[in-house]
Amino acid sequence: MKVKQISVFLENKRGRLAAVTKLLAAAGVNIRALSIADTSDFGILRLIVDKPDLAYQALKENGFTVSSTEVIAVEMPDAPGGLARVLEVLDQESVNLEYLYAFVGQSGHEALNIFRVEKIDEAVTALQKNNIKVLSGEEVYSL
Repeated sequence: MKVKQISVFLENKRGRLAAVTKLLAAAGVNIRALSIADTSDFGILRLIVDKPDLAYQALKENGFTVSSTEVIAVEMPDAPGGLARVLEVLDQESVNLEYLYAFVGQSGHEALNIFRVEKIDEAVTALQKNNIKVLSGEEVYSL
């Protein structure tokens, strides 16, 4: 139930994000979701892609500083309170949330959130116990 996330360290310079996306396109890697956290000098690009191992390899071979991290993808209703319910479950189980980012599911009726948590296995167990769908990597990669 874990998803591989690719993180890329980028200098905050014109064209760096374009270079990453061009490289991934040339490698045949499709981006499913992304998030960028930045400062004035650099940024961290977090990516969910359909072929994480290929993306990692292509970026590394082309001189990018890249890492792979395990995250979870959680499906919830795309309605008021959907995220609040998930966060409440994690809070009740004392699972610390490091960060999250979201995208809309294919049907438009559910939202998908990517969560980076301290205790990933405990988070998955708690969410599933509360009938909250945690997607497998294969499910996310094939969206």
